[in-house]
Amino acid sequence: PQTFAELVYISGLSHGTNVWLGNAQELIKNKQATLMEVISTRDKIMTDLIYRGLPPKAAFTIMEKVRKGRGLEAEDIRLMKEYEVPQWYIDSCLKIRYLFPKAHAVAYVMMGFRIAYFKVHYPEAFYATFFTIRSNDFGAELVLGGLEHLKTKMKELKAKGNEMTAKEKGLYASMEVAHEAMLRGIRFLPVDLYRSDATRFLITPRGLLMPLTAVPGLGEAAARTLVEARVEGEFYSVEDLKTRARLSSAVIEEMSRQGCLQGLPATNQLTLF
Repeated sequence: PQTFAELVYISGLSHGTNVWLGNAQELIKNKQATLMEVISTRDKIMTDLIYRGLPPKAAFTIMEKVRKGRGLEAEDIRLMKEYEVPQWYIDSCLKIRYLFPKAHAVAYVMMGFRIAYFKVHYPEAFYATFFTIRSNDFGAELVLGGLEHLKTKMKELKAKGNEMTAKEKGLYASMEVAHEAMLRGIRFLPVDLYRSDATRFLITPRGLLMPLTAVPGLGEAAARTLVEARVEGEFYSVEDLKTRARLSSAVIEEMSRQGCLQGLPATNQLTLF
């Protein structure tokens, strides 16, 4: 595709039933019609037929029958032939069971186009937003392990094939995007006790700073409680953090494993000697 219009046609073809497979695909492959000529959306039938000279009401009625999968009646076929509509076009109408509206196809492509634009021109903002939305599927430890470690884990998951759980599928999808981001030179920074946002990935000069929710077991409510607690002042110890932020021992252990608690003593007790 080289134009926006072609992308709209492809969107229509991919969302219909019996529109592409065994229909438009064969017509294009056999050079009977081009991408711009085959039926891709319901509106195209009406405009094509009006362009060929059919009365607008008849063109609309035929479009409605085809897009609902009702096929064509003998009178419809006779009328189409009278106005020299190609046989391949008539046959295509008879195969279709559902047609996507052009307005929906345009909306899908516009959304995809916007996303693609930001992905190309504003990569940090794109990936920060993507992982903020998909934070539940983000594997912080996998990403922090480096590119090769991430690739190894992706291969292990992919080897499971259809045995992957829904959670693993979500994780794999996020890993693919993280892998892509890393190949583009974008770094992921570990959770910082004082600088990380509760839920959002932050853009920094050094890379994308992971949110507090990237710590396994640390949910959104707990992350917001932690943020409120740190506003009151620095934490004196792990014990102080656990008490003020109301964190479980399991979360504290995960934070320690990710290096979030470096330099923080275990308790508030002072060592005199």
